[in-house]
Amino acid sequence: MGALRALLSGDFPRSRVLAALLLAVLAALAVAPFAASGARALNAAATICVFIVLAASYDLLLGYTGIVSFAHTMFYGIGAYGVGLALAYIGPTWWAVFSGLATSLVVALALAFAIGLISLRVRALFFAMITLAFASVFGVLASQLSDFTGGEDGRNFQVPELLRPSHRFLDADVFGRSVDGRLLTYYLVFAAAVALFLVLLRIVNSPFGRVLQSIRENEFRAEALGYRTVAYRTLANCIAALAATMAGALMALWLRYVGPKTVLSFDVMTDILLIVVIGGMGRMYGAVIGAALFVLAQNYLQAGMSGVSEALSGFPWLARALHPDRWMLWMGLLFIACVYYFPSGIVGRMRGREP
Repeated sequence: MGALRALLSGDFPRSRVLAALLLAVLAALAVAPFAASGARALNAAATICVFIVLAASYDLLLGYTGIVSFAHTMFYGIGAYGVGLALAYIGPTWWAVFSGLATSLVVALALAFAIGLISLRVRALFFAMITLAFASVFGVLASQLSDFTGGEDGRNFQVPELLRPSHRFLDADVFGRSVDGRLLTYYLVFAAAVALFLVLLRIVNSPFGRVLQSIRENEFRAEALGYRTVAYRTLANCIAALAATMAGALMALWLRYVGPKTVLSFDVMTDILLIVVIGGMGRMYGAVIGAALFVLAQNYLQAGMSGVSEALSGFPWLARALHPDRWMLWMGLLFIACVYYFPSGIVGRMRGREP
């Protein structure tokens, strides 16, 4: 119990249902390569891992500190482009991976620090607009510097040999799955996501995290108590940026492709916001539940509606309402229902109290 308490930084789920759901998500992600067949299921599992880190890092800003930022996809894109372009230009080596990641982290840290110093002294709305401007500029640069980034088409690249599907570690399959570089890549993404999430969980449950929450609740009172709120908010912005950069690097390794629509689109920013709100702001476990629900809905709601629509062919009006082409409508209605019935998020409702 002591080891588990230390691992979770003393922040237990405090709900049997929530604990069961978290364990189910963890177990499903751990066995996904062997339990599910096909590339789609494995891609969904890897995306969940990446979006857990991405949403948790954004929750550090929005939920725990009260900072509304639209630049999170910029840092996500910096991580993806840093690793992707390094592999494309240096070659498919581990040196390219680590040098690209190191460069991305340095660039992200410098930008986050600059944004923090310049913008966090202004009102929340103006800060949000400034971060949106930074994100827009970076998106335009990625699209316009086509000779370097590949422009709107993006750029494909090779990964180190150990991470390639052609590299097999065992001749025989295990539970119907070949033990190859693709499997290693998935577990690299999974292990890194778990480690990063636990680090973020430790941060929000530390004295530093409690200061961030006090700033969120009443910045003037925190300032009066002697805390330099701008310094704390800037540091929170830097930590969140570094975590988002790591998430982008993981996604690049998984996809073996980078492009503005994949990692810099504003759609990704809205996805992050939805995940945080649905899971529960100011509740780190909300990133896990929200990311799992969101990615599964994105990948399987349309297919599920297709089966239901065919089964209800005897009721034409109902079959048309549930036609798979209308999956975005139903997905939106589901999210509206979640926000309406769970105003504090799913995790907040399960825990039964505000953070």
